[in-house]
Amino acid sequence: MHLSAEHSDGRLTLRLLGEWRASALPDIRAELAAVPLHDAHEIAVDARGAQRLDLSGAWLLREFLDTAAAGSARRVGFVGDPPAQLALIDRTRAGEAAAAASPPGSADEQSPIVAVGRTAVGQWRGLADGLDFLGRITVQAARAGGSLRRLRPISVARHVYETGITAIPIVALIAFLISVIIAYMSAQQLLNFGAEIYVVDLVTIGVLRELGVLLTAIIVAGRSGSAFAAEIGAMKLNEEVDALTATGVEPVEVLVLPRVLGLVIALPLLTVIADGVGLAGGALLCKWLLDMPIIQYFARVEDAISATTFWAGLVKAPVFAVLIATAGTYRGLQVRSSSRELGRLTTVAVVQAIFLVILADALFAVLFMEIDF
Repeated sequence: MHLSAEHSDGRLTLRLLGEWRASALPDIRAELAAVPLHDAHEIAVDARGAQRLDLSGAWLLREFLDTAAAGSARRVGFVGDPPAQLALIDRTRAGEAAAAASPPGSADEQSPIVAVGRTAVGQWRGLADGLDFLGRITVQAARAGGSLRRLRPISVARHVYETGITAIPIVALIAFLISVIIAYMSAQQLLNFGAEIYVVDLVTIGVLRELGVLLTAIIVAGRSGSAFAAEIGAMKLNEEVDALTATGVEPVEVLVLPRVLGLVIALPLLTVIADGVGLAGGALLCKWLLDMPIIQYFARVEDAISATTFWAGLVKAPVFAVLIATAGTYRGLQVRSSSRELGRLTTVAVVQAIFLVILADALFAVLFMEIDF
C-alpha cells in the first residue's frame, strides 16, 4: 500500500506511504487511478509518511496533481513542505526563469531608498534561509542519530582527516608564532617595571582562553570552509546534487551532515594542539629572552590558570566548527549555472565563516563575563 485517501466536506487528504520508487510505479499508478476526484474541491497531500521518494515517484505524483487541478479541484497543496524531488521537477519544467529586471535608467534603479529597502529585504531573507538551513541540519542529525549507517562514519572519518589531521602543521606553526609574538611584545613592556614574570600569565591566559581556539578556527575557516563550498558547488554545477535528490537521497544528510560532524570532532582536537604548541612557544621565548628556567615557566603556568581557563577556550570549538561547516556547505548548495558563481560564493563562505566565528567569540566573552566563567 502506497497511499491512503480521506474525504471530508469536499476536501481530499492524500497521505503517501511506503516507498515511491520506480520499481513500484505500476502499483502506485493503480492506486492513484482508484482515488475519486470528482467531488474533491480541495486536495492536501501529506508526503511525510513516504519512506523513500525518487524522481519517478515524484513525477507520477506531479502528473496526478496536475490532472486534479485541471478537473474539479480548485486548490492543491501540501501538508508541510513539498518534497524536494517535486520542487526539482517544478524548477525543471519552469526553466528557472529569472524574474524580469527593471529597465536600465528606471526610477526604481536610481532611487537610493528603493536600493536600501531591497538590500534590507535581501539580508533578512538571507538570514531566514540560513536559519532554515541550520534547522534542516538539526532535523537530519536527529533522524540519523538512531542509525550508525545513516551517520556515515567512513565519510565522517575522511572529513576528520582532511579538516583536522592535515591541518596540524599550519595550526601548530601559527600557534607557535603567535605565542612567541605575544611573549616578546609583553616582555618588552613588563621588563621596564620588573614584572617579567607576568609574561607567563599573558601568554597562558591569552592562548588558552582566546587565541588558541580563535586563530585555529580562522585558519580552518579559510582552509576547510572554502573546500566545503568549492566541493559542493562543483557538485551543483555537475548536477550531482540534483541526481541525489532524484534518487530519493537527502543531500543534507549525505553532503552536509558528515562535514559538520567531522569538523565538530576535528576543531577541538586542533585547539588542544594549538594550546600545547602555544604554551611551548611561550616557554622557549621566556627561556631565550628572560633566561627563565622551563620548570619555573610551567610552575607559573599552573599558578596563572584557573579551573575554567582551559575549558573556556575549548568549549567554543564545537560552536565555531558548526558555524564554519554550515557557512561553507550552505554557500556551496547555492551555486548555480557558472564557475564564476562558484568562485564568488566560495569567497562569501570564507568571509561569512570568519565573521561568524569572531561574532560568536565576542558573544562568548560577554557570556563568560556575566557568569564569571
